[in-house]
Amino acid sequence: MDDKGALARSLNTSELQFVAKEVSPNLFAMSMNTEDSLREYIRLFVKNPLVSTFGPLAKILDFVANAAPGVKEILAVGKLCWEVRERNYDIVIVDAEATGHIVAQVDAPSILSNLVQVGVIREQTKWMQEILHDHATTGVVIVATPEEMPVLETMQLLDTLQNTTKVGVSAVVANRVHDDVVQGGDVAVFDLLWQAVQLNNMTKDVSEALRAPMQLLNVATQRRQNEVGNLEQLVARSRQGGVMFMSVMDIETRDAEVVTAMTHVLKDELQ
Repeated sequence: MDDKGALARSLNTSELQFVAKEVSPNLFAMSMNTEDSLREYIRLFVKNPLVSTFGPLAKILDFVANAAPGVKEILAVGKLCWEVRERNYDIVIVDAEATGHIVAQVDAPSILSNLVQVGVIREQTKWMQEILHDHATTGVVIVATPEEMPVLETMQLLDTLQNTTKVGVSAVVANRVHDDVVQGGDVAVFDLLWQAVQLNNMTKDVSEALRAPMQLLNVATQRRQNEVGNLEQLVARSRQGGVMFMSVMDIETRDAEVVTAMTHVLKDELQ
């Protein structure tokens, strides 16, 4: 939706355009473009196949789409709903814009429907709402890192979606979650080592050798403790709203063997 090239890089492909292209067998990708979306809308629903040949119209369409309230949002979400309605794909996955924009997009058909009571636009927003408000068909997946501000924004977004819109929330995903740096019986060893380093209760050479790695371990441990507290809030709010919660581990935490090895080295140093 907010094409900055991240999706193309993730899929290891060239720059994406409004026309979907096959980036892998049976996997197609595209980027949203308001002007092209408006052209497609006019071609499909206004039945004007010559719209793409009007040179000066491009600037006018772009101005209208960006200036008129709700037009840009309805065009964006309308394109998605159209692909779903026409069954062009088995599943449509939307890399949506940031938290501040997603509510306006998914709720655009409802808002426009309340403003326009009759006519073609009313009919268009009706079938879009049928798709968006069907929880078996459409669902928002909120993704956040386990940090204080993203977690608060996620809980606020969850409240807004559930209390002010009819669009369902399928899941809340915590991304880039770190594993416990020090685990099990190593926690007590780490605490003793950290206290010893801080109080200089060891030889100078050993203390200096341990200070830097112990500080790194302490920072990582504190970060993990903060994450746990934030995740507990997110899990509780998700359960309260009846929404599934998932977590995705950060790739760096897969190297837990390195941390374990360092802990054993520190044990030997202490002894």
